[in-house]
Amino acid sequence: MALSRQQLYEKCLVKVNEQIAKYNEKLSSLKESLDSIDRHNDYDEEGKLLGEYEQISNYLDVAQKRKKLLSTIDHKKYSEHVQFGSVVETRTNYYFVAGALGDIGMDDGSTVYAISTEAPIYQKLEGKRKGDTFTLKDEEIEILDVH
Repeated sequence: MALSRQQLYEKCLVKVNEQIAKYNEKLSSLKESLDSIDRHNDYDEEGKLLGEYEQISNYLDVAQKRKKLLSTIDHKKYSEHVQFGSVVETRTNYYFVAGALGDIGMDDGSTVYAISTEAPIYQKLEGKRKGDTFTLKDEEIEILDVH
């Protein structure tokens, strides 16, 4: 895969923006439902909707923080060691240390896994460089490159 960090960043940005839009849409819908409830007759429904509204608000907050964190990545900065903003290439996977966004589909059909610095796999990768190995699920994995 000819990896473009810029393209990868843009795809992550699209994914987080889609999450934000989805949460905003859901909050708007919940607000309409809350506004239409007859407060005197349906306390249970109001309680459920308020709980869901709070939960979606929390998801939105996390997504907005993820987007802000993503914006701090310097696309031109290169480091030989795995750190925030690095793309790690192994024989079977690519990892982008940018935030917990899951799998990112690339234009060539490949997949990159966007992980956060809190992810257990990052703890195994942090500070490693090309040629180093780490263990994942009892398998020794070699880092082929750090972009």
